Amino acid sequence: MKNNLHKVIVIVGPTASGKSDLAVHLAKQIGGEIISADSRQVYKGLNIGSGKITQKEMGGVRHHMLDVANPRKVYSVEQYVKEAKKAVAEIIARKRVPIIAGGTGFYIEALIEGTSLPEVPPDKALREKLAKKTTEQLFTMLSKLDKTRAKSVDKKNRVRLIRAIEIAEKLGKVPKRKSKKNFDAYYIGVATNTEMLKAKIAKRLKARMKAGMLAEAKLLHKQGLSWKRMRELGLEYRFMAEYLTGKMSKQEMLEKLEIAINQYAKRQMTWFKRNKEIQWVSLS
Repeated sequence: MKNNLHKVIVIVGPTASGKSDLAVHLAKQIGGEIISADSRQVYKGLNIGSGKITQKEMGGVRHHMLDVANPRKVYSVEQYVKEAKKAVAEIIARKRVPIIAGGTGFYIEALIEGTSLPEVPPDKALREKLAKKTTEQLFTMLSKLDKTRAKSVDKKNRVRLIRAIEIAEKLGKVPKRKSKKNFDAYYIGVATNTEMLKAKIAKRLKARMKAGMLAEAKLLHKQGLSWKRMRELGLEYRFMAEYLTGKMSKQEMLEKLEIAINQYAKRQMTWFKRNKEIQWVSLS
């Protein structure tokens, strides 16, 4: 152990790059268990739309941090780190190798590097006021309050935008995150050609529609997930909520969603490229 820190393997990359398959293959080779690092796959019921790995795809490899939260409630990065650290400890106790795999860079950074945002309590009145604004208006607000945080935040993620504004309003700006490394990580990044990734994203979107992604969204709403909350969950769920509430046609939903997924993949790569420890490999 480096500096008394436990070793973990971390597999990162953009959406549709093949991270899950690589993680399962590696886990079988070295006796590992997988900890998902995906901000939507933590939620129960968000299966097809989030691209959650199936039991068959798991190939008998034990997975953690899937289906641990109620989609009606916001699951924080602090909750994720607490539960994921517990999963790592349990895996190590079983003499297995922890493999963290996912595309949510914020979750991975918080778990491995121990980065944390300041403890600013929620401001209900401010949140209600901000909830009435568009995502673009929220990003503009944050840009004026704190240019540095605006550069790193996912500008399509309303929950994170509102939280960043909340902290900036309270403290004047979002202070630099404090770090206390939790694990000694060996990073593997799944590299992919841009055009090839676009083709994979298009193919996967068609497959998800065929697998019943819209039926999943309807069921989630029937089970109590509001359209507002579904929009907050982003990407597939945001666009499906727009279509199912009559705000856009099915064709428009599919076209805009595909563009949004490609933009998300680009943001993921921008995030991961900051980490010079990542060893990039190509699966094609």
